[in-house]
Amino acid sequence: MESLQTGSLANIDKDELMQQVKQEIAVANAQELLTKITEKCFKKCIIKPGSSLDSSEQKCVAMCMDRYMDAFNVVSKAYSNRLQRERNRL
Repeated sequence: MESLQTGSLANIDKDELMQQVKQEIAVANAQELLTKITEKCFKKCIIKPGSSLDSSEQKCVAMCMDRYMDAFNVVSKAYSNRLQRERNRL
């Protein structure tokens, strides 16, 4: 049974719960990112689906994924910096 202090979770329980939620959100975001990369790069690079990829398709997919990840990292960094600046104002 969860420990309760005056009707609320103990600080340790809250921290553990927050860490678990953050971890689950990170996993969900990673899954969504991979799904988007797969969809976008497949549409862009695979003209005639078959049982294997030819070398040009492999190269296209690899470069597409790299560009997508680079763009994602730039946007994530900018977003994190903005959040940090807003927190510092408060």
